[in-house]
Amino acid sequence: MPITFKNVEHTYNNGTPFEYVALKNISLQIPEGKVTAIIGETGSGKTTLVQHLNALLLPTQGELEILDKKIIATEKPTDLKALRKQVGLVFQFPEYQLFEETIAKDIAFGPKNFGASEEEALTIVKEIMPVVGLDESYMEKSPFDLSGGQKRRVAIAGILAMNPNVLVLDEPTAGLDPQGAKDMMDLFVRTNKEFHKTVLIVTHDMEHVLNYCDEVIVVKNGEIKKQCQVQEFFESLELLEELRINPPAIIRLREELIKVGFHIDSSILSIDELAKTVAKEVKHHE
Repeated sequence: MPITFKNVEHTYNNGTPFEYVALKNISLQIPEGKVTAIIGETGSGKTTLVQHLNALLLPTQGELEILDKKIIATEKPTDLKALRKQVGLVFQFPEYQLFEETIAKDIAFGPKNFGASEEEALTIVKEIMPVVGLDESYMEKSPFDLSGGQKRRVAIAGILAMNPNVLVLDEPTAGLDPQGAKDMMDLFVRTNKEFHKTVLIVTHDMEHVLNYCDEVIVVKNGEIKKQCQVQEFFESLELLEELRINPPAIIRLREELIKVGFHIDSSILSIDELAKTVAKEVKHHE
């Protein structure tokens, strides 16, 4: 079932001189089984929005339904531990969440916290490590001796070890080099396709949105500005300009070609399609 927000608002420091309304009357359905990008300017409310998904933050007004759990602003939530097992939230720079002395213990912490025995947790660790690109030789190493990208893999493995239905990632490629970022995005898409997880990614990287995501949710000033398929989003150049978003390179190239006289449909979003269209038009004018 989709994740549903119904008239959700969130106010920080409610009733104080520092009161700030971060989310305003959010009504939204996030599809199940898709990779959805959540984008918007810094301070738009993206992180506040996703932190409601595992009840790290609770709505000031309204209600939301996540899987089979309903959270209502006027009622004290119950059984949040079960919800947090089903919705794995990975913070920006998740490697800062590492704390155990070995990688195996760090990954096993979540399963053991939810009732797995030592033996069961160890089995889970051995199953999850290859998924994030780490072999068993890393098990007894300290997570603090790893590179930044490897630390991030361990932190994500710790979330995947709990087998959540929904994986929420807040700027998961921040600070990584291009190859490290690509490896991370490939991992998230594989998690979606092979393990049938719903994946939500808060990101500023439009190349990642175009190449890896199915749907886009745009947050602006604490409200939902737009929700649509990725194809539709990148066809709307006026919206991109309004949101001050620098389009992906393929779109910038397409628009430059249009300016110099090529007739190219705005639905073309891949380099192969663009090359074929340009070649066909050049051949036609020979």
